[in-house]
Amino acid sequence: MALALVAFAVALAVVASERVDRTKVALAAMVVVLLTGTIAQEDAIEAVDWNTLGLLAGMMIMVKVTEPTGVYAWLAIRAGQLSRGRPFAVLLALAGTTALLSAFLDNLTTILLVVPITFLLADALDIDAVPLIVAEVVVSNIGGTATLIGDPPNILIAGAADLPFMAFIANLAPIVVVTFAVVVGGLYLAFRGPLQISPRARARVLELDPASAIEDPAELKRTVPILVVTILAFFAHQALHLEPATVAMAGATAMLFASRQPLERSLASIEWPTLFFFIGLFVLVGALEVTGAIDEAANGIASLTAGDRSAELLGIAWASALGSAVIDNIPFTAAMIPVVESLQGGPGDDAYWWALSLGACFGGNATIIAAAANVAAAGLAARAGRPIGFLYFMRIGIATTLVSMLLVTAYIGLRYL
Repeated sequence: MALALVAFAVALAVVASERVDRTKVALAAMVVVLLTGTIAQEDAIEAVDWNTLGLLAGMMIMVKVTEPTGVYAWLAIRAGQLSRGRPFAVLLALAGTTALLSAFLDNLTTILLVVPITFLLADALDIDAVPLIVAEVVVSNIGGTATLIGDPPNILIAGAADLPFMAFIANLAPIVVVTFAVVVGGLYLAFRGPLQISPRARARVLELDPASAIEDPAELKRTVPILVVTILAFFAHQALHLEPATVAMAGATAMLFASRQPLERSLASIEWPTLFFFIGLFVLVGALEVTGAIDEAANGIASLTAGDRSAELLGIAWASALGSAVIDNIPFTAAMIPVVESLQGGPGDDAYWWALSLGACFGGNATIIAAAANVAAAGLAARAGRPIGFLYFMRIGIATTLVSMLLVTAYIGLRYL
């Protein structure tokens, strides 16, 4: 356990220093826990979330194949024109769209779709894209909290507690809406400097013809319908009994057949550094799981609350936010589920599950490695030559998480205590 904790802590510190590429750090730490036998090779393979990797790879291929058609440039121009080039309107439009899609699609897929559009829109308005992308990551985690399918922790909770789809909306959507409004207002205040748009850039965007952005109409007709069908399939993936990775890879495969682009160029679009960073991170977290480190942290909550219901609910929420910020909200939620089951006041007392969901999902905003959507966005930004710094994100993320969790504390007190 000690070695697993040290390896994870050192890797986290080196990643935060930004002196060494994060993928190299994650892979090096992974090799250490494997060579020392801290985690068995078989357990390491099981620790990797292949569904996340498949979803990422499939969506990366589809976004890259459709990019030369000009459809994303068209969307970016339309978004800029609809917002009239006003900074708050631009931020609100992107944030609102991201949060809504994250709730009914999932936050990882949403980030993979909106980030390319954001880069193009920012270039058109001559502003820095990084603040907009950070805002999108934050609201994707908030918006994804509202439904059963929006964020992976909720899927785990639904499976363990057998909670229906509408129960998530009824219990989580109200606080998500309030949190979204407060956080977006705060983000605008934090980013209003970098998001200032010059009158010249605003006028230039308003004068653009969106239709002129379409560079390959024939390729657009071949590939974009597949992208649309794939997105619709994500909404219905549970009813279809298909994992999101299966949907993404099916769409990517169909698009590779339909496209006239060289196969090598399409496959080269996969963000391999991001995928390998995920693999290293999954194995490191897997080492924490198999050595009992995560269970020790989760069980500590049970011992501290001493049977007091208020302390239990708020303890679950805050501990889940803290644990998810440091580790990753998916494995931490998995470790917390049996603890919540033991603390739960009775079969009908579902407030414990809502506390776990809010803490885990909102805690995913604290650091760049706290949620899959964060890591994916950082990878896309790095590939575009505009990396998101670990400490830069953490300054915004921790402030956002604290504000969100204070709202959660008030919400739990008013509704469940």
